[in-house]
Amino acid sequence: MERFEYANPSTLKEATALLGSNFTDAQVLAGGTDLISMMKEYLITPKRVVNIKEIKELGGISKAGGGLRIGATVTFDELTLNPLVRTDFPSLVQAALGVASPQIRNMGTVGGDLCQRPRCWYFRGGNGLLGMKDGKSLIPDGENRYHAIFGGGPAYFVSPSSLGPALVALGAHMKLASATGSRTVAAADFFVNPTSDTQHETAIHPNEIVTEIVIPIAQEANATYEVRHKDALDWPLVTASVALKVSGSKVASAHVVLGHVAPTPWSAASAAKVLTGQTIDEKTAEAAGEAAVEGARPLSQNDYKIQLAKVAVKRALLMAVQKA
Repeated sequence: MERFEYANPSTLKEATALLGSNFTDAQVLAGGTDLISMMKEYLITPKRVVNIKEIKELGGISKAGGGLRIGATVTFDELTLNPLVRTDFPSLVQAALGVASPQIRNMGTVGGDLCQRPRCWYFRGGNGLLGMKDGKSLIPDGENRYHAIFGGGPAYFVSPSSLGPALVALGAHMKLASATGSRTVAAADFFVNPTSDTQHETAIHPNEIVTEIVIPIAQEANATYEVRHKDALDWPLVTASVALKVSGSKVASAHVVLGHVAPTPWSAASAAKVLTGQTIDEKTAEAAGEAAVEGARPLSQNDYKIQLAKVAVKRALLMAVQKA
């Protein structure tokens, strides 16, 4: 990899002062499970790497102001073992446990999961974020079996975040800090569908750090279901995260969010509409799965994802009501 300056600040104020106006000036290091591999492949060559692992204010999980605060440097292991998360947000635990490598769960952080770059092999092979060559996307007629079935291009990669779909379904917000202040971004707006290689796939600016995630604590049934090739270290083919407010035996409101099918976590509004006012059973869960894939536009090799998405939605719904 290229030579770089290494900084080890102990406070958030020190850390944000070390960032720059673009992503080549500086990169944030937390677990490092994605950043280091990208640096080794020369996909990113930052002049400075800012380690935030020693900043205590970025860690911890606690109740705060009617919500659950999860610090950005909380590891996947910490998340899955926390009693508050396990009780109120099984969808996050299920998503985190989908990361099958114990080493990555021990090192990988919540903030790092949200900010990791796409796993698209065209991007990782040096063809840019949109997989372009000579002004044309290589993906629609190329090897696209793991690519998007929603979103319509020019971006065809899928959002790699394990936690993103669940956080969107739960109505979470991300807090971002820079040297000039802080702001809050809804999880649904944090992930971006870029239209050019000069854009980024998240709303974070080069001079910002994700500091924490805040999830409203509501009495909602929630679950995540993943479909994957194998239980060993691998990325899912499709995921579904659901969050339901139930009044009596009927659904008062619902959020259904698909993962690994679009450049962002994909909110399936049609599925939520089907569920409202209904009792969750095999029939309604199956109907929601059918509605969730309305508007899908598969590429030449990935139409199988449509059936997987239907199954994932159905099983996530049934899991959610069983655990409620």
